[in-house]
Amino acid sequence: MSGEGPSLRERRRAETQRMIQSHAMRLFTEHGYDATTVNHVARASGVSTMTVYRHFPTKEDLVLHDRYDPLIAARVAARPADEPLVRRIGRTLVETTREVVGPAGDAPGARSAPEKDLLLARLRLMMDTPALRARHLDGQFATQKAIVDALLGDAPDPEAEFRTWVAASTCLAAMYVALMRWAHEDGRPDLPGLIAAALGDAFDDDFGDALG
Repeated sequence: MSGEGPSLRERRRAETQRMIQSHAMRLFTEHGYDATTVNHVARASGVSTMTVYRHFPTKEDLVLHDRYDPLIAARVAARPADEPLVRRIGRTLVETTREVVGPAGDAPGARSAPEKDLLLARLRLMMDTPALRARHLDGQFATQKAIVDALLGDAPDPEAEFRTWVAASTCLAAMYVALMRWAHEDGRPDLPGLIAAALGDAFDDDFGDALG
């Protein structure tokens, strides 16, 4: 029924995906992306190679797959309709990232979150692996499209669609620069703060109120 949480089957699928991806990231980090095969990942995960491919159609997906696009799209759509586009998108990116990485390092309750560690490992691999950098561009386009579709619906006005694509692509480009700096600095800075600063520089606006 709609409105209910994920089914048992969906939860089990998500758990299997997380388990396989965790083993894959460990192997990629320990042995290198190119030296690790999908067969290696399957053996480490205790599943068949076909099971890995059912969850991750390509080797690159083992690194780049995440669950954030639907979440970001839903949250952007839920923000007040009279809010400027770049603030609807930018604030959502900052707030969602805060949930992923947790409080800033000097804030009460700050800790090393598993999602934060996974994100940092993925970014490091992406920076070092040309094939992953190329696939990341596809992923960024998919995120842009999810945001645009969530904001405009099925039959957008061409001018509104153009403005929304510009806003989404610029916000995500600013976020990408912040992610790269965060990874280069080994995850030490506060990532949501970096994203807010990058958005502020891009749009000459203050996104610090989204830091929470």
